[in-house]
Amino acid sequence: MILTRTYRAPVDDVWASVTEPERTARWFGPWRGEAGPGRTVEVQLVFEESAPWYPMRIEACEPPHRLAVMTDDAVGSWSLELVLAEADGTTELRLIHHLTSTEQLGETGPGWEYYLDMLTVSRTGGPQPEFEQYYPAQKAYFESLK
Repeated sequence: MILTRTYRAPVDDVWASVTEPERTARWFGPWRGEAGPGRTVEVQLVFEESAPWYPMRIEACEPPHRLAVMTDDAVGSWSLELVLAEADGTTELRLIHHLTSTEQLGETGPGWEYYLDMLTVSRTGGPQPEFEQYYPAQKAYFESLK
């Protein structure tokens, strides 16, 4: 699954929004630990019930263009990638969730749309979106993509 957002900002600034703990805290959650390829940090999902901390292994980190991570939860393993590219002062961010099946697409897709919109709000200001605007509202759409 690939979801895209575009920002009128340099790639370094968007990269900071997705890698610096004080900035990730605004839209996803803070992280702690020694970051680097092959290392594991802990990420707190502050917008989830009980704000759990999850270990996240950094598979690749190529500033400011690519970050690949792996994490496990009750549903299974999640392989995620952020790819950033800048052209003429505009940066495109692609979130790639490497799915092993489409079984959870109806839940996963709306969740990532929510978080990417939270990222946008963290950068531009304005009210935070409500999760109910995404799930179950977008569930049928994502399920239709199977």
